[in-house]
Amino acid sequence: MEKFIINGGNKLQGTLQISGAKNAAVAIIPAALLVEGVAIIENVPDVADVRVLLEIIKKLGATVVKLSRNSFSIDCTNLNSYVVPYRLAGKLRASYYLWGALVGRFGRAQVALPGGCDFGTRPIEQHEKGFKLLGADVNISKGEVFVSSEKLVGTNIYLDNVSVGSTINIMIAAVKAQGVTIIENAAKEPHIVDVANFLNAMGANIKGAGTDVIRVRGVSKLVGGHTYSLIPDQIETGTYMIAAAATGGDVTITGIIPKHMETLTAKLDEMNVGIEEGGDYIRVYGKGELKAATVKTQPYPGFPTDLQPQIATLLAISSGVSVVYEKVWDSRFQYTSELNRMGAKIKAEGSTAIIEGPRKLSGLSVKSNDLRAGAALVIAGLVAEGTTHVLNIRFIDRGYEDIEVKLRELGADITRAPYDEIEEC
Repeated sequence: MEKFIINGGNKLQGTLQISGAKNAAVAIIPAALLVEGVAIIENVPDVADVRVLLEIIKKLGATVVKLSRNSFSIDCTNLNSYVVPYRLAGKLRASYYLWGALVGRFGRAQVALPGGCDFGTRPIEQHEKGFKLLGADVNISKGEVFVSSEKLVGTNIYLDNVSVGSTINIMIAAVKAQGVTIIENAAKEPHIVDVANFLNAMGANIKGAGTDVIRVRGVSKLVGGHTYSLIPDQIETGTYMIAAAATGGDVTITGIIPKHMETLTAKLDEMNVGIEEGGDYIRVYGKGELKAATVKTQPYPGFPTDLQPQIATLLAISSGVSVVYEKVWDSRFQYTSELNRMGAKIKAEGSTAIIEGPRKLSGLSVKSNDLRAGAALVIAGLVAEGTTHVLNIRFIDRGYEDIEVKLRELGADITRAPYDEIEEC
């Protein structure tokens, strides 16, 4: 196992290029199973979740050729199985996108229940509802999901709550359904638009992605021979913006879409962080004392839940009393106990956390329990006095490409090192 060793106190300074969107990649790779022929996908982040998905589709019969570190040729012409290896599917949450892709391709899918980060219940009822309305049978037995349908037929599907996963999954399944599928109360996140754009580039007919009503007119086949480049990662961008603000540094983040960052940009400005925007970059720089703020996570275009742990770390070193309302996932404040051990003063109950600052953080050994919490602990280590050891970084590797390399290039003192599995915090 590996850990990060961080000696805090250095201001981050310099220019940083953002990787492709992890949340788009883990949906577009399964979506490629619908394509007959070659699809070339560029700007793919080299992260653990992507590597697992590529391994899965190869075992299903896809031919995957690595063109560069971040570009792949995927040929699913000879796909020959709808049964996803149990061991692999349980490694990541995004394995549920294979349901929609495989039932669209074969009329059936057998996939283990999703794994990934553990920060509370993330139900799959909306996925089931959508598939059943499309005409599929869905059964769950012994930790596996079985989906089957002789013929998917387009219909109206109203999602009871705004769900990114079910929006994408239903959209993928509907691509080859007969007739028109209308998804109402759909999620609007940028990577949903990216998935729709990829599928459309391959011959799908999807309209309305990025709004709360998506219309999918079924097609008989998707044809390869096209190249598609993923959008930049909104959450990676936000993580480095917050890290720059926390250290009082001066960082220009390039290759991004500033509009995707509007809610975070506004919140940082409110907290007295310097912000400068250009066509494809944002500069974040320290202006002085950080101010408290109230943050409420919401579906896009609201404040992203995947930036909640990182912004909470910044609020812990800001002056005044801040409140964070988590309105997307339950139990996503588990990481606060580790921040409190470092010196933060956070009282978390239910979906609310009250944060009193400013507090000086001190380095010690802390454990990450999920991807974004791990990023928050890295940020805490950057500003803490002394040395911080962040354990369980396998979670961080699921979603951040070369995080320690990028931070070192900005002046951070961070290294990756092995550690014994029995090492205790």
